[in-house]
Amino acid sequence: MGHAGNLIIVSGPSGAGKSVLVSGVLQELPHVKFSVSYTTRAPRRTEKNGVEYFFVSREEFLSRVRGEEFLEWAEVHDNYYGTSRKYVDDLLRQGEDVLLDIDVQGARILREKRKDAISVFILPPSYQVLRERLMRRSLDAGFEIEKRLKIACREIDHYRNYDYLIINKELGVSVEELQSIILGSRCRTAVRSESAKSVLETFGGIDAKDP
Repeated sequence: MGHAGNLIIVSGPSGAGKSVLVSGVLQELPHVKFSVSYTTRAPRRTEKNGVEYFFVSREEFLSRVRGEEFLEWAEVHDNYYGTSRKYVDDLLRQGEDVLLDIDVQGARILREKRKDAISVFILPPSYQVLRERLMRRSLDAGFEIEKRLKIACREIDHYRNYDYLIINKELGVSVEELQSIILGSRCRTAVRSESAKSVLETFGGIDAKDP
């Protein structure tokens, strides 16, 4: 790939299905990488360091904050989460599209810093479905689920600030929609300007007259 990759922000309430959706896209589309964030929360049962997250202590996280190593960082559910500037920029320079699964706070900061970022909000089909998904996931205690539902009620109104909206009712359809957004972003004129110049040169360049 001869150009820098695209930065794609994916946000939505806990339980909306972001992780499964992103995983589905990563398996299907080439040249798409997941941005592994740093967090101070404990790993869940199947999570591995460096795969879902880089799990660090609060002390190490705050040290990285002081070193300005994060593109964005926020405190969510009483834990810190942050996006490594170097990790993301290295992938983008290699021509890889980078998928970021971040909360609405981090997304707002990142959209301000990276104006060319593409933002996608994931909504569950209903409050009832969201509650069922969180209960079925059984990764959190009951009080934690209630807290996440309250936060979701505040977060969902942010969808209007995003470029795209996916209502995650059927996973297969939602994966196709996110793939379409990514593929479409690769076709933007600004992204393909260098390729266009190469094509125009075969016509004699941009100043060429009609034959």
